[in-house]
Amino acid sequence: MTDFPKNAEEARTDRDVTREELTETLDALGKKMDVKTRVNDNLDAKVDEASAKISEKVSEPAAEKFRQGTDVVRANPLPIFAGALALLVAIRLILRKRSSS
Repeated sequence: MTDFPKNAEEARTDRDVTREELTETLDALGKKMDVKTRVNDNLDAKVDEASAKISEKVSEPAAEKFRQGTDVVRANPLPIFAGALALLVAIRLILRKRSSS
């Protein structure tokens, strides 16, 4: 623990250092609490990985089409993921109906 400041100048310096530390701490906490940005960053990383792997396996025109598709997903991910979720639910319902027959 630090000693109590002996004069006003030390008190101001101590106050300013404490404010800097608190600002850095709050910024770090804010970044951790920003789930949407963290998810988007993670999604971007995964899409970049997939794009790189696809580019290695397919022809250049097909890889370019895939990159265009990933740009569409990045620009508007919610409808894409909602559609994918709806498709998965529909497939599961169809499979469940077939297995009960």
